Amino acid sequence: MMKQLKKYRLLAVVFIANLGLGLYDSSLGTTSIRNSLQFSWEVLKIVPSVMILMGLFDVWVPRKLVEQSIGYGSGLRGMLFTILLGTAAAGPIYAAFPVALSLHKKGARLANIGIFLGTWAAIKIPMILMESSFIGLRFALIRLTLTIPGVIVVGLLMEQLIPVSTVPNMERTQEISFTAR
Repeated sequence: MMKQLKKYRLLAVVFIANLGLGLYDSSLGTTSIRNSLQFSWEVLKIVPSVMILMGLFDVWVPRKLVEQSIGYGSGLRGMLFTILLGTAAAGPIYAAFPVALSLHKKGARLANIGIFLGTWAAIKIPMILMESSFIGLRFALIRLTLTIPGVIVVGLLMEQLIPVSTVPNMERTQEISFTAR
């Protein structure tokens, strides 16, 4: 029972915060509830399609292909492939987390997962096109030139700073290759 309640603690915190805001200031509480419901609706519209795509990814893409392409032995080639994968993505950042989990389960390197998430958040192709049309191509290219190394460094740091034991679904073979460094 307690384990089930722990799953919904964030929802409980949001509910209590909205209730507290409503008691403090009814218009503020109403706005907060409206925003919470609107965000929840946005998530509910996107998550089912992401879950279907993740199911297809799990079935269609062999683990060996992911391990070879962006696994622990992929090196710089894997990082560049991960950047390309992240730039081609579409949708909000919260849709990237199930994709990252699927990549992790298929044997992707932890640094490449961090690079994928950073790229999805900051370097999507539609974002670059829109940015260059509003702010200018020079600005977009300079930002891109500075962002790519930053994303790679953050991914590598993430891999170094996060202990293997705290990463869910870490395979035994990855633990061995992680400690062998």
